Amino acid sequence: MRGFSNEFKDLPDYILKITREIWEDRGLATLHEYYAKDLPMRFPSGLVTGNENVINGTMATIAEFPDRELLGEDVIWSGDEESGFLSSHRILTTGTHIGHGAFGKPTGKRFTIRAIADCAAKDNAIYDEWLIRDVSGIVKQLGKDVRKFARKMIAREGGVEHCVRPFTPDQDIDGGYTARGNDNEWGQRLSDVLSRIMDKDFAVIPAEYDRACHIHHPGARDSISHQGADRAWLPLRSSFPSAKFELHHVIGREDPMMPPRAAVRWSLTGKHDGYGLFGAPSGAEVHVMGMTHAEFGPNGLRHEFTLFDEVAIWKQIMMHQG
Repeated sequence: MRGFSNEFKDLPDYILKITREIWEDRGLATLHEYYAKDLPMRFPSGLVTGNENVINGTMATIAEFPDRELLGEDVIWSGDEESGFLSSHRILTTGTHIGHGAFGKPTGKRFTIRAIADCAAKDNAIYDEWLIRDVSGIVKQLGKDVRKFARKMIAREGGVEHCVRPFTPDQDIDGGYTARGNDNEWGQRLSDVLSRIMDKDFAVIPAEYDRACHIHHPGARDSISHQGADRAWLPLRSSFPSAKFELHHVIGREDPMMPPRAAVRWSLTGKHDGYGLFGAPSGAEVHVMGMTHAEFGPNGLRHEFTLFDEVAIWKQIMMHQG
């Protein structure tokens, strides 16, 4: 790849190798090379700018979970050498809660969750990023209650007036990546499925999903079949029935020895005005940053991975409630 080190044969190789080098080989200082100095990194929990802040955050996470592994399940990508690349990198990550940190006193418990990072890369560096981790999946596997955890986080950060604001579109800054993916048919197919779900047309699930589909959603919730997909999506949309759904980035790919697959970054923005995944309506204005990966087979969508941060959503609801 022009502009990248010769040690990387292609974009997936670049993403997988630098992830291991940074986290498991403790090459935190390489972030000065692999991350642009002023890049914006958007988490559902807030906006972080600059590679120095990314280095410090990574160091704190490693201190809390020193045996953490990041296993790259897939890299779904688009772009080219001229305009730059966008990598949607799905990670299966594990660790043991050994150190003090954001998740409180060490519990000694292990977790296994997924994360998806959308990274814009050019000339051997990542310059724009969106990252979602299954934070509620960690919380639950450490034996904690998700709502109580969000409440304690607000208190620890100084209360409603002073706590870190979860990410909302008004905070966003231009990191330089403006593309919206590609026009591959599998990306279009997944974006159509998600759009129909968000239009409350849940008949799309039996129409488009393989009857033996596997579904992975936040809170480390795994399910199977049309019924599992329905029970994963309906409570989310029911929580925010009037919220605006937007597609931000759509990739589809067909690669040797891989099923057709797609990656979509999306959002829901609006009021918490319905019963569902987040309890009774609070009237809070909420922004849900979401990402979905999917694999397709001869009978439809057979494997779906969706992430949003339930803790960041609860935090927005509780900040509204005071």
